[in-house]
Amino acid sequence: MSYLKLQTYRAAAVVPSDTTTIPHVDGVDKVTPCVLYVGVAGDLKVKTAGNDEITFKNAPVGFLPVQVKQVFATGTAASEIIALW
Repeated sequence: MSYLKLQTYRAAAVVPSDTTTIPHVDGVDKVTPCVLYVGVAGDLKVKTAGNDEITFKNAPVGFLPVQVKQVFATGTAASEIIALW
């Protein structure tokens, strides 16, 4: 039996924005996709690493195992979101 073990080395609070990507906590000038932890359930609109814009309806509390570049303010009701690299 195999399983995916999520290990991260950095974390930062996410401020949803319709115009900017999630800034990397190291101050790296490039966009580095991350996975998310959702602290309060709700709709979550994101742009994936592959540039797909998608809304996860009623995203539950916990990890979202999708590589994400941006969390949109419009269309997002979830909160207490943390980016993990």
